[in-house]
Amino acid sequence: MADLFAQLATWFHDVFVKQLDAWVILGFVAQICFSMRFVVQWIASERARRSVVPVAFWFFSLGGGTMLLVYAIQREDPVFIAGQGMGLFIYIRNLWLIANEKKAVTKVD
Repeated sequence: MADLFAQLATWFHDVFVKQLDAWVILGFVAQICFSMRFVVQWIASERARRSVVPVAFWFFSLGGGTMLLVYAIQREDPVFIAGQGMGLFIYIRNLWLIANEKKAVTKVD
């Protein structure tokens, strides 16, 4: 059992300490930004007492997704690159739709 803990400690050290560089830090910052969109969505929904997707959700998605894409490109991970790359189109499209809706409302007023 002690050997298992030693192997696990070595693995954690190799993954989280030995590999720590600016790219890994960017990856963690990007993941935090990307995850913040769920916190924003949850808080907005709780305040409205219904499911809400605020504009900040899409900005966190775009910012975090872009940084994660840069990280994935640097790491040369094709699955991560494809996933984040496709997601960016959805985030941009939603922000575009929101902007168009605001323009239409402004014209009516």
